[in-house]
Amino acid sequence: MACSSCSTGVAGQPRGCKNNGTCGTDGCNKLTVFDWLSNMSLPNGQRPFEFVEVRFKNSRKEFFRNSENLPLIIGDVVATQAKSGHDVGTVTLTGELVRVQMKKKKANQEDRTIPKIYRKASQRDIDIWQKCRNKEEEIKKRSREIAISLNLQMKLSDVEFQGDGSKATFYYTAEDRVDFRQLIKDMAKAFGIRIEMRQIGYRQEAQRLGGIGSCGRELCCSTWLTDFRSVSTASARYQQLALNPQKLAGQCGKLKCCLNYELDMYLEALKDFPSQDSKLQTQRGVAFCQKADIFKETLWFSYRDDPSMWHALNKAQVHEILELNRKNEKITSLEEYAQENLEDEKMVFENVVGQDSLNRFDRPKKRKKRNKKKRKNKPKSASNA
Repeated sequence: MACSSCSTGVAGQPRGCKNNGTCGTDGCNKLTVFDWLSNMSLPNGQRPFEFVEVRFKNSRKEFFRNSENLPLIIGDVVATQAKSGHDVGTVTLTGELVRVQMKKKKANQEDRTIPKIYRKASQRDIDIWQKCRNKEEEIKKRSREIAISLNLQMKLSDVEFQGDGSKATFYYTAEDRVDFRQLIKDMAKAFGIRIEMRQIGYRQEAQRLGGIGSCGRELCCSTWLTDFRSVSTASARYQQLALNPQKLAGQCGKLKCCLNYELDMYLEALKDFPSQDSKLQTQRGVAFCQKADIFKETLWFSYRDDPSMWHALNKAQVHEILELNRKNEKITSLEEYAQENLEDEKMVFENVVGQDSLNRFDRPKKRKKRNKKKRKNKPKSASNA
């Protein structure tokens, strides 16, 4: 998703808002919420909601109290309260939708410890902020070198400077607990700033860094997904997907979040579906289920002594055979039921119009008729004479 500032400029070059990753109109940001109430005025006598949502680097968003009643709109750069000093961020949401977001994220509006907004950022605040943002990549590279020299089993994935440049937060991932006390000392000495280490999960790392998934779109976690639900291999089994870790895993190395998107529909379809562990007792022998198609409501069975020959049965037929087996009755063979399905399929796909050719509307090519008479009367050449 992109804003109007990212349209093509002169000579086909992308114009862009030139805000170095902080879009001024908030159209290119991660986890952007569209304010569909922005063009509506408040009723008479009602004050605007005093909380606003502010976005910082990548997907980090926090709520702040607008105690000064500043006239803020989406895209304003503001100076906010921090534990020490101040931070700089971009307003992403104002008005009544902030109330909805706070309720969704279970943020208490009566909590007096919620930080407040100091002011709209001045040009000096923005210059310091942009200068710190430009140093982040170089500091991240140097900090990784320091961590490697200390043989720490951790991965520094991102660095975020505070708006005033007095503190930097390092986000890292690690399998086990890491003793990074010496790392903090070395980095504080090398960079001359206060250091804060914050461990995040692999899904949170992918959310912050972003990327392109195997579907060709941006990662869901970095664009619109806000909560991470547990994903198990059972989700893939219910959807009859091959348990291939290379295809089921996302860029974070965990199972893809999209495996849960259609899971409820599959579970609903499987409620009255026969189990794939069902065994059909026939006079010819025992038949096992080899494959099932949930949407076509079809199961394929094969005999124990002939596993290569599959017979397609629909869901109702399998339930009928299982009911007979419970009464200690055996059917003659699977071929009887499979033959009925073939006849039904033949009737469904019968061509009643007679138009079975894809090029039936094309003009037939005319064959050139060879004039045999002209060939017979053709004079011989001088060499043959």
